[in-house]
Amino acid sequence: MITEKDFTTIYNTHASKVHRLCLGYASGDQYIANEWLQETFIKVWNHRKSFKGEASINTWIYRIAVNTCLSDLRKTKKSVPINESILMNNTIDRNITEHELKLKKMYSCIDKLTEQNKALILLELEDLPQATIAETVGLAHGTLRTRLSRIRKSLLKCITNGK
Repeated sequence: MITEKDFTTIYNTHASKVHRLCLGYASGDQYIANEWLQETFIKVWNHRKSFKGEASINTWIYRIAVNTCLSDLRKTKKSVPINESILMNNTIDRNITEHELKLKKMYSCIDKLTEQNKALILLELEDLPQATIAETVGLAHGTLRTRLSRIRKSLLKCITNGK
């Protein structure tokens, strides 16, 4: 069973990655990402007795986070509106590098993916091992590798051609 001390360690270890995952689903909206982060770890605490250790703790937490984000998006029956000021700042600050602009373009393209493909690529961007991602979303490892390859090609096409 997860003790309070264990929970603190788990939170400190995983919160930043879970927040970035939520931020991807929230199209850059910090407020929504923070809400989902908080909700994820409330669920982790409330369901700590149900964690059997059959999967790794990070797989369990990421699954809770993905389900929390998707569940909330489904409740509203619409996707989170893209925060245009984050993606395309009309008064481009001279300090924004070309790299930052490419990242914003990439996240804009990620936002166009299906829910599951978005989950896959956001988890991969967190440098999670593919085996962990496959276990988190319930796919065979070979299927995941094929799907990620197709997603990367789709994103590259979107980033370079805008489609």
